[in-house]
Amino acid sequence: MVSNKKIAVDFDGTIVDDAYPGIGKAKIFAFETLKKLQSQGYRLILWTYRHGKTLDEAVEFCRKNGIEFYAINSSFEGEVFDSETQSRKLDADWFIDDRNIGGFPGWGEIYNIINERIEFRVDGKEVLAYSKLKKEKKKGLFW
Repeated sequence: MVSNKKIAVDFDGTIVDDAYPGIGKAKIFAFETLKKLQSQGYRLILWTYRHGKTLDEAVEFCRKNGIEFYAINSSFEGEVFDSETQSRKLDADWFIDDRNIGGFPGWGEIYNIINERIEFRVDGKEVLAYSKLKKEKKKGLFW
């Protein structure tokens, strides 16, 4: 089991198709991937712009699809935010959002990125996962 890694996950455009303030259709493999990550010991934080009634609807939609979050728009359950002494940035190991640089790669790729600890680099105008990069053949005396 994984040692308490926290993953902050956006809702609109990431778990579901963006239909804010409504709730869009669930993204392919979103809930299956989130359940798998939870079963491996990852703590999921819902990290969304939503608040009030629209937030409650999103939380309930996820609950009906088998996901209970470790925290919602906070670093841990019960966190009391004090803007005088704290940053609003969440304490998480990974952030999954459809507005990442390079866009949203899909839940299958997200799972592989987390599970295999895949890193990225920019190649020209593309953001490429190291797992997908072509290995350059070295030219030298012995190879």
